[in-house]
Amino acid sequence: MSNRIDATFENLRATGEKAFVAYVSAGDPDLERSLQILVALAEAGADIIELGVPFSDPLADGIVNQAAAARALAAGCDTAGVFELIRRFRESHQVPLVLFTYLNPVYTYGYDAYHDDAAEAGADGILLLDLPPDEAAQNCEMASHAGLRQIRLIAPTTPPERIELLARNAEGFIYALSRTGVTGSHGGPSAQIGDQVTAIKQHTDVPVCVGFGITTPEQASLVASVSDGIVVGSAIVKQVELNANSPDVADKVGAFTRPLIEATKAPS
Repeated sequence: MSNRIDATFENLRATGEKAFVAYVSAGDPDLERSLQILVALAEAGADIIELGVPFSDPLADGIVNQAAAARALAAGCDTAGVFELIRRFRESHQVPLVLFTYLNPVYTYGYDAYHDDAAEAGADGILLLDLPPDEAAQNCEMASHAGLRQIRLIAPTTPPERIELLARNAEGFIYALSRTGVTGSHGGPSAQIGDQVTAIKQHTDVPVCVGFGITTPEQASLVASVSDGIVVGSAIVKQVELNANSPDVADKVGAFTRPLIEATKAPS
């Protein structure tokens, strides 16, 4: 069954454009301005938005995204708040939304219920950072996707046989990490990212988007030229942090992100 993610990549393929995937934390710096930020990203031209679900123990995240989750939790954002944020966004915009989360809050909520409620709210995909797909396959309660595309991560250190496993079972798009480590803890993208994308695409027709370390239009253009799209997270979240006390935080995030989007659409 097609959803907004699939339709977005079909449209991008038809126009020969690359995807810009933006990451922000839901509820950061508060729910009202978080909604404004989502709208600003959509109107700046983001093709897909990854929405980080605030969690108290985000082990895969660097300090920038950890701080964003802490701000959102302090502002009272919980799972119900995330779903309400999505519903309100859907009143005006149809940009695909991917939930970026850990298994603990999903399992606590109820695996089936979480997926059902997320899809009902208007989410299109989910990236469960700490649930390997082969482990999920051994647990029948994790077999239901409820219409959400299960986005997979592939790292530079992933062995070839596991790349094949992940790629063959991928949905929506693959998030290829340009470097190892936690988010925001490294320099620019790896020079070998083109080879990594080629290795992944030997096993799948699912689009491959590259993230980690992209902070400038030049880097965005370079990575877009060897992939199906790019993911920018910590650089955008840092703008939220820098302007967290400003009523114009959404406008400032949009202004920062727009040149990155334009560079992605015109890769070198």
